[in-house]
Amino acid sequence: MKGLSLRLFVVTLLFAFLPGCALLIATGVVAGVGTSTAVSQDRRTGGIFVEDEGIEMRGGRRISEKFGSNVHVNVTSFNRNVLLTGEVPSESIKKEIGNLVAGVENVRNITNEVAVGEISTFMSRSNDALITSKVKGRFMDAGKFQINHVKVVTENGVVYLLGLVNRQEALSAVDIASSTSGVNKVVKVFEYQG
Repeated sequence: MKGLSLRLFVVTLLFAFLPGCALLIATGVVAGVGTSTAVSQDRRTGGIFVEDEGIEMRGGRRISEKFGSNVHVNVTSFNRNVLLTGEVPSESIKKEIGNLVAGVENVRNITNEVAVGEISTFMSRSNDALITSKVKGRFMDAGKFQINHVKVVTENGVVYLLGLVNRQEALSAVDIASSTSGVNKVVKVFEYQG
């Protein structure tokens, strides 16, 4: 029994620290087995899906090269709409980071939600990862929309929802996220269909 408890604890920790990977494992989408299924159910084309990944990598690299460990900024792209979250020491750096990422090829829009203040702690980021996992899990349990239609990002207890959704899906996602324990606020960064 003790061995089982330890294994469950380790799996729970993995879910908290690797929310994207945990979600793929929890939904049965494992590299090489279900990835094509996940992409085929995504409302983005395969090309835009790849562009989003590239935007995130290039944007993150530009920020890292310019500011190093003096900032903590996450770059999240969905349908070439970019959300910036994290912390920076000044308003001027926040603006500069927005301009750096806006200059990345294929970026359509920037939502700059970076906070000016001290860089978040490991504990705070771990809590945010746990909140993200809980929200994604509740999306799966509710079954009101395809979970890969809504991307979840949590920063300092604030949940940001991105995706290409219809109005009902957006309402359901906001309702589920806002009623999840630990969530302080929900910010919609949706692109609406029809």
